[in-house]
Amino acid sequence: MSSIEERFSAALHGSARAWRLAIDRRLKHLNLSQASWMAICLVAKEGEPPSQTRLAARAGVEDPTMVSTVDRLVKAGYMVRTPSATDRRVKLISLTPDGQHVYDTVWKEADVVRRELLGNVDAATLRTVTEFLEALQTNIESLP
Repeated sequence: MSSIEERFSAALHGSARAWRLAIDRRLKHLNLSQASWMAICLVAKEGEPPSQTRLAARAGVEDPTMVSTVDRLVKAGYMVRTPSATDRRVKLISLTPDGQHVYDTVWKEADVVRRELLGNVDAATLRTVTEFLEALQTNIESLP
């Protein structure tokens, strides 16, 4: 029999994976990989254009993996790289108008999935679970 901590860990991992796959299936018509649409969303949500390194960290992937993803998205016309004004070794990532259009589409489709999956969840329960997961993320990010 598994401990509650093991069950929680498995449920968290499985739910996150299933959530991303549900959105991925909804976005199949865009012909974008999960890594691509996630990178587009991360760039769109940043206040300022992120560096490739910051984008990789936010996505939880290694720099070379993000470089390949950004290469594909630049080639597709969804992103552009611009040199940093303060460090010419650093490339900042921005969405093109086509990339912003893809983000708007992804957001709308993901919102439909969110409403479908959470529509029958009690609001107080959703708030409690969300606050717990946010606190857990903060704890994880503070680990050495």
